[in-house]
Amino acid sequence: MEGAISPLSLSLSLSLSQIKSKKSMAKCLVVPYCCSSTGTRSRTRSSGSGSTSKPPGLQVQLQHHHLKYSLIQQNSLSVSAQCYYNTHTLLRRRILCALDSDVPHPLHHQVQSNKSFEQWDSWTAKFSGASNIPFLLLQMPQIILNAQNLLAGNKAALLAVPWLGMFTGLLGNLSLLSYFAKKREKEAIVVQTLGVISLYAVFAQLSMAEAMPLPYFVITSVVVATGLVLNFLNYFGLLNAGIWRFWEDFITVGGLSVLPQIMWSTFVPYIPNSILPGVFAFLVALVAVIMARLGKLSAKGIKFVGAISGWTATLLFMWMPISQMWTNFLNPDNIKGLSAFSMLLAMIGNGLMIPRALFIRDFMWFTGSTWASLFYGYGNIVCLYWFNSISKEFFLAATAGLILWIGMALWRDADVYGYNSPFTSLKELVSGS
Repeated sequence: MEGAISPLSLSLSLSLSQIKSKKSMAKCLVVPYCCSSTGTRSRTRSSGSGSTSKPPGLQVQLQHHHLKYSLIQQNSLSVSAQCYYNTHTLLRRRILCALDSDVPHPLHHQVQSNKSFEQWDSWTAKFSGASNIPFLLLQMPQIILNAQNLLAGNKAALLAVPWLGMFTGLLGNLSLLSYFAKKREKEAIVVQTLGVISLYAVFAQLSMAEAMPLPYFVITSVVVATGLVLNFLNYFGLLNAGIWRFWEDFITVGGLSVLPQIMWSTFVPYIPNSILPGVFAFLVALVAVIMARLGKLSAKGIKFVGAISGWTATLLFMWMPISQMWTNFLNPDNIKGLSAFSMLLAMIGNGLMIPRALFIRDFMWFTGSTWASLFYGYGNIVCLYWFNSISKEFFLAATAGLILWIGMALWRDADVYGYNSPFTSLKELVSGS
């Protein structure tokens, strides 16, 4: 947000057809509704040449002997006056299209700051930060269970943990960490950082149990350490721009390589098991990044390549509920292995970030959070209810809570922006205008 105020120029156009001669012009013109030097507004009136008292507002006096006019388009006279004021803070941001989501200041139009707007800004940030709680509760049971098995010498139990799938999640967390670090969204940075650390803790446990090959764990350690250090150096403005671009290129190529491979593997054995999707995507991403850095792409092409890492990370997380629902469809008995409490935590954690994403008009963040809350958290709750794994009361409470929360977020956002309908906020979010 910017609190600085630019001078507000007020133009007064007087038609020359109404000015018969210079003598007919008033010796003193006063601009109405300007602000006084003390910051208060006052309605001023034009004063004649014989007037000795001045109105309390800021007056712009155009003396007859100083007035200069010229013919501009159909004989109009334009006289400009400036009014400086400090009674209200104007918040400047830019509304972005989807490919511009990673720009630090997301809204473009000027919104008059008021108490409710600032309060909702603060509350949405707190909601986003509070999502750390359900996300941590999601990871802690696995970490605790792994620790118990390691202490008991039951290393074989850790073989059931799919480290390759978790590595995909780690890459997604690192990509989103870079995305939010560039946007200066502190609460979201903490969420992604804790996600990276908790996943790395699981990798360390798997390595101790020899369930993850040591060379892969070393590579993972290097990637995690590099990612965390570079992101936080960049956040505090201590990183060289060239090094940051290299890191962005790395996560762009990595994310785009992993996404199609994961999507393909979901439907094996109904389709042949192959690494071709990942290899092809890797080559395409590598060529795109090289061409972008060499300036061989158009401005839109370079912008598109720059947005790939954030969107691939979002799509990776968006694919998780599809993969889970596909598994539920193929093996209905496996639904009993799902924890209703874990799905509720996933719904709450992602749902808490929806108001913030909507408020700052971040289409990518809003899409990922809403999708995960609806289809991963709530979607699996629906599956659990369909197969009689949870009570009707649990299902209805989750349904009502989600509807009320999203409805509240839409209504409140429209209210603080001064819109009559929440659909205006959604339209602004999607279209960028």
